[in-house]
Amino acid sequence: MPTKPEQISARRQTWQAFSLLRRAALPDQHHLGWAVMWLVLAALLEVMGPIMGKALIDEHLLPHHLDWPRMAGLLAGVVLTGWIASGLRYLQLVRLSGLAMRSVMRLREMVYTHVLLLPMAFFDRAITGQLVSRVTNDTEAVKTLYIQVLFVMLDSTIVLIGTVAAMAWLDWHLMLIVLALLPAVLLIVWLYQRWSAPAVTRARALRSDINGQMAESIGGMSVLQANNAEARFGKRFAATNQGHYTARLSELRANAWLLRPALDMFNIILLAAVIYLFGQREMTAAEVGVLYAFISYLARVIEPLIQITMQFSQLQQSVVATARVATLLDEATATEHAAPEHAAGLAAERAAANDGSNGNDEGNAAAVAIRHLNFAYNEGQPVLHDLSLEIPQGAFIGIVGHTGSGKSTLLSLLLRFYPARHGSIAIHGVPLDAIPNDRFRAEVGLVPQDPFLLAASARENIDMGRGLSQAQIEAAARAAHAHDFIAALDQGYDTALGEGGSRLSVGQKQLVAIARALAGTPRILLLDEATSHIDSQTEQIVQTALDELRGKVTVIAIAHRLSTIRDADRIIVLNHGRIAETGAHEQLMQIDGGLYQRLYLLQQLAA
Repeated sequence: MPTKPEQISARRQTWQAFSLLRRAALPDQHHLGWAVMWLVLAALLEVMGPIMGKALIDEHLLPHHLDWPRMAGLLAGVVLTGWIASGLRYLQLVRLSGLAMRSVMRLREMVYTHVLLLPMAFFDRAITGQLVSRVTNDTEAVKTLYIQVLFVMLDSTIVLIGTVAAMAWLDWHLMLIVLALLPAVLLIVWLYQRWSAPAVTRARALRSDINGQMAESIGGMSVLQANNAEARFGKRFAATNQGHYTARLSELRANAWLLRPALDMFNIILLAAVIYLFGQREMTAAEVGVLYAFISYLARVIEPLIQITMQFSQLQQSVVATARVATLLDEATATEHAAPEHAAGLAAERAAANDGSNGNDEGNAAAVAIRHLNFAYNEGQPVLHDLSLEIPQGAFIGIVGHTGSGKSTLLSLLLRFYPARHGSIAIHGVPLDAIPNDRFRAEVGLVPQDPFLLAASARENIDMGRGLSQAQIEAAARAAHAHDFIAALDQGYDTALGEGGSRLSVGQKQLVAIARALAGTPRILLLDEATSHIDSQTEQIVQTALDELRGKVTVIAIAHRLSTIRDADRIIVLNHGRIAETGAHEQLMQIDGGLYQRLYLLQQLAA
């Protein structure tokens, strides 16, 4: 009979989860070993208690052989073994808890670092709230897996094995009756997994959707309220929330029917069976102790089985959550998305890129060389068509065009956010995908359309963890014409700018973003419509800063405001993914009916 897809999915999730757990816990394997050893010792000590109680009953109480020193020794043994077992459980719980928390810490660092390396194409389809849920909630499930699931199941299994062994030593016939319970328990576990697994998976996915919708609504609250969409978004959230409630309710029903109630019933049946069988036998005084021990052990058999079965709920949730984290970690990073046609020669090209002897060649090469570049986000829907372009070192190049002309796509390819699979892009003579990432990010700076500022100081926003000196930070700020207003803040460069730079104007945020890009001393600076949201006065400051960079840094500016790139050495006009016109401002304005001329005149009329 063929395996069902959901069974394959469940097996894959389990494999992913435990494979990831091994990676996260690898440095702490010795802690796990000590915890298991203490669990075994604690279980053995607990098994000794009923045996010493049997000896007390059979050898002293029933025959009225009151040997007080020996009786005191047996009672002390019961107390001492229980006390030592409790101490060992405390030690192993501390070890296991520390291992769990360190594993969660490592796992979160692994996930966060991996997310930072993912290509921009991944974030085109990812939802922020869901990613946050994976980094926080899903990784926390690892701790639950270690402490609540692994510990309880391992502890209960060891206690169960020790108890069954002790029962076999006392009376193996009665032990076989107890073992007859196991097939029924396995049936309950199988039924529970069949019932609860889909509900648990769905509940986890819907919880991520809830986080995603909440983050999306808070981030776009102004747009949401301006469009009177509160009620519609409320209904959408309520539908998702109701789905999560329904999934959780299905899971709880499985717990209520198949976990403790069913096994408690088996406990009563077993107890009745053991008492009945003892009643059918001609009991001797020696068997009263055996009956006491068996009744004591019955609770130690049933309770571990109940605990093991009850942990399947947490186990299923933890496996699903950990598998979701593993799936995220399986996403290929940006460096693994190299174009296939370059893969064969990648090692040689990287060696050439790192070879200092290539310095002279790079000096003579164009800063950026694009050859026959074609690109499509979706197959059959090309955005760029056979684009070829050379940009000399130190030039100031403007790129303009209507919405949808391919400007932002070209910029994304230059930034290596997407691989150029058809055609080629080279920087200083080296293919783009052959440049080591650290070197590439050092050579190419970006000023985005919407400046992203940390909820940190001006210094930290310019430095971005690069360890720059105060002199380097101030030099970058002066080059961006941001030094004066930063120095005028309450604490100068140490002033906290607030979330998203809320203490600054839009124009000031953009100048800080330019300073940040220049602080890395890039050889190529890319501007993505950096003046589209700022006032005319700030635009003039940006233009002055760009003029001062002329000849020192290659500047490629995508501009909606044509006044920003009017003084560019060359302006590239894109139309439907092709180069329609190219030249300086004066040259393009002389083309009657040309695309650039129409764009420029329309903006002049609008002004």
